[in-house]
Amino acid sequence: MTLSLQQSTDLCQLLGDTSRLRLLLLLEQFELTMAELTDITGLAQSRISTHLSRLRKAGLVQDQRTGGAAMFCASRAGEALPVWELLRADLDDGQTRLDRERAEECIRARKHGQTWAESVAGRMDLHYSPGRTWEATARAMIGLIRPGRVLDLASGDGVLAELLAEQADMVTCVDISPTVIAAGERRLSGFPHVTFHQGDMHALPFDDGSFDTVFALHALAYTETPERVLGEAARLLAPGGRLVVAALKSHRHEAAMAAYDHLNLGVGVETLRKQLGATGLKVESCRVTSRETRPPYFEVITAQAIQVARKR
Repeated sequence: MTLSLQQSTDLCQLLGDTSRLRLLLLLEQFELTMAELTDITGLAQSRISTHLSRLRKAGLVQDQRTGGAAMFCASRAGEALPVWELLRADLDDGQTRLDRERAEECIRARKHGQTWAESVAGRMDLHYSPGRTWEATARAMIGLIRPGRVLDLASGDGVLAELLAEQADMVTCVDISPTVIAAGERRLSGFPHVTFHQGDMHALPFDDGSFDTVFALHALAYTETPERVLGEAARLLAPGGRLVVAALKSHRHEAAMAAYDHLNLGVGVETLRKQLGATGLKVESCRVTSRETRPPYFEVITAQAIQVARKR
């Protein structure tokens, strides 16, 4: 087989992804549905679909309909096959052995006549269903809250503000980037009670007790002194006001930190709880609430704290 430099590069990129290799190794031994691949690997269905599309285009994977469901398996065609077979000969990994065991369990557990909900019960969040997205769910539930006067720290281009705009009395967005602020103003131009301010979340030009709800959703990743940001948030809360925090749990992935301009490697649950308590706020909750389903499996801490009384 003769390859151009571009073909060689494309092939290396195709076979240089851990998830695609896991899928290929599985499909060499088993015919599996999308739902089964999601269950076995723990990868999101959208990601698996993208990987399968690329592998199918390269002639390494094929699919066929069986009883209304698409079954995927390895293909013995395509220009990539000789390179894959060369790489395949020396592949042996604990993750792939675990995948095989799960695939065997999955096949043994196959039952006919189940509904979609029954087939994905216990892992429904990993599977696509038309219209059932976290964004749709959030937009449906957001009408239940009345956040009053809202401050959104490190707001970005106003995604949260757009979600809250119809329920809030006012939304004030703060971000350090003028480019991001300009994008947010364009996004929310139809909401006069949503305003954007370029500024430093460590020291804000707002009066004490100006807000009923302060959001710091992943804002702490962009500071070397999170206690200062939390202290400023506490200062700005009115009595009974609520601070909502979402932050990455402590991790060791420095490459990810650099890629997304983070200034720290997350925070521990107890550390965040102590930092919130030190501001004088009453901490209602502080715990890990989610774990990503793909490497490096980042975990997210969410916390809520209330301003019990203003200091004189």
